[in-house]
Amino acid sequence: MAVFTFLEGYDFSGKTIIPFCTHEGSGMGRSENDIRKVCPAATVLRGLPIVGGSVRTAEDAIRKWLGLPRP
Repeated sequence: MAVFTFLEGYDFSGKTIIPFCTHEGSGMGRSENDIRKVCPAATVLRGLPIVGGSVRTAEDAIRKWLGLPRP
C-alpha cells in the first residue's frame, strides 16, 4: 500500500509510469489497472514482473524490456 499512498500524494498528470516488481507467482497481478485508477491522467505502460527467485539472472529480461542491447 505504500506505493499507492505515494501515487495518491502526487499529480502524475501527463507523466508516464512504467511499473516493475518481483513476485512468486502472481506476476503483475492487478497492479497496472490499479495504478491507472489512482493516476487516471498518467500513461501506464506494460510492467515487468520478475520471479523473485530469478532476480540474479534477470538482466537479459530487463535489458529486453528496456530495449537495451545485450552487453
